[in-house]
Amino acid sequence: MTTRSRELRGLCSGISENIALIQPQSHVTKKPTASPGLRTMTPGDYDAVLALWQASEGLGLNESDTREAIAAYLVRNPGLSLVAEIEGLVVGATLCGHDGRRGYLHHLAVAHQHRRRGLGRTLVSESLARLRAQGITKCNIFLFAKNAAGRAFWLREGWAPREDLVLVQKAISDCALSTGC
Repeated sequence: MTTRSRELRGLCSGISENIALIQPQSHVTKKPTASPGLRTMTPGDYDAVLALWQASEGLGLNESDTREAIAAYLVRNPGLSLVAEIEGLVVGATLCGHDGRRGYLHHLAVAHQHRRRGLGRTLVSESLARLRAQGITKCNIFLFAKNAAGRAFWLREGWAPREDLVLVQKAISDCALSTGC
């Protein structure tokens, strides 16, 4: 197991000392006690958000989640993706965008020690409000079939599965077909 993997596992179990290893020291001042604040995600958030995603079960990362790909996504969908912070520490995040017709939420994640406090709901609510402000009337999510906890969250929040649809996908670049992309 690499040092980075051990650090991420520590974050997963809520060990605050390991959070300091992942976050720049200038952002970690003391154990978070304040309420989370939301703000628009920027490319500068990538390292902290990636660490959060990697520590979150039920969330899959691939070639679409590189620093460059996320920066491009943020440019294509300005002001829609969010981070939640407590005293400079990223404790929640979601990618949000649209294709002009439908909105999409990807990678909703909340740090383990901040779950069950409404933060995921708050991130989703603000994302949907931002989509509505751009004239988007429906929003979709992609959920791994075996992600029971994620499915329970979304159903509690009023989302309904579309039993009439099946997701099909085709890789259209060599990059997507390789593992080093």
